[in-house]
Amino acid sequence: MTVPYRTAGPEDDPQGRARRRAGADAPAPERARPEGGSRGLRTRPTTVLIVDDEPLARSGLRRLVERHGGCTVVGESADGAGAARDLVALRPDVVLLDVQMPEMDGFAALRAAAEELPALPVVVFITAHDRFAIDAFNAQALDYLVKPFTDGRFAAALTRACAAVHGAEESELGRRVVKLLGAVPAAAPAPRLVVRLADRVLSLAPGELEWVGADSYYAVLHVRGATHLLRESLTSLETRLDAERFVRVHRSAIVNVDFVRAVGRADVELTDGTRVPLARDRRRFLLARLDRRE
Repeated sequence: MTVPYRTAGPEDDPQGRARRRAGADAPAPERARPEGGSRGLRTRPTTVLIVDDEPLARSGLRRLVERHGGCTVVGESADGAGAARDLVALRPDVVLLDVQMPEMDGFAALRAAAEELPALPVVVFITAHDRFAIDAFNAQALDYLVKPFTDGRFAAALTRACAAVHGAEESELGRRVVKLLGAVPAAAPAPRLVVRLADRVLSLAPGELEWVGADSYYAVLHVRGATHLLRESLTSLETRLDAERFVRVHRSAIVNVDFVRAVGRADVELTDGTRVPLARDRRRFLLARLDRRE
């Protein structure tokens, strides 16, 4: 959006009168976008992140965004873990977020990113005809698109999102998204964890996990001396594990209490001798959980 300006008049710029007499008058420059202030004066395009696990859907969304004036696509994410990572790294103004994605859905991606961001961007949710999700969006007055949608419906949604970014509504929309995340239940505990390897698919029972570490927005599963990467954040996985058996002992670690041998002041020793970092404020909680397991 170009910031409107007015040409300085003779009544407020004596030097301008001298320049006009010399034939050198020029319009006043545009106002600079204030740092850390209102976004209403921004001069750069609205940045958009596209999140969808289907390549054709992403390319279609990119085409529609590029057709919309004043917007630029800064990234595309193919899954929930990538979306959480890109939301933090790219800090887009608007995110077009597919809700239904395997392993880590759109809601879980927002929850993971919210832990790292001071505020969430303006979100346009994209969903199949999920009655529960639609009711949740309507309850918080959030914009959403139901697949399949028309080009006109998309243009209207993106126009409203851009207007929110440039106006005072952005922070209020962020609060509504936070309320939505509190209202939508996290995914139910999964009976099996599916890990995709180069040559096969591994299915693990949660009880096989000795502990889980974090690698960016991936979870590192430790099972019988082997490690496996799961495309899901530690925070998201924690919500799917049995809270009586698995304890978050550190921001980067979850342990299965069935494999805990000893609890020190700064680490947890597992039955195979592995030492896992232990946060001071989690020690008492872990000890209480161990007492309940006896």
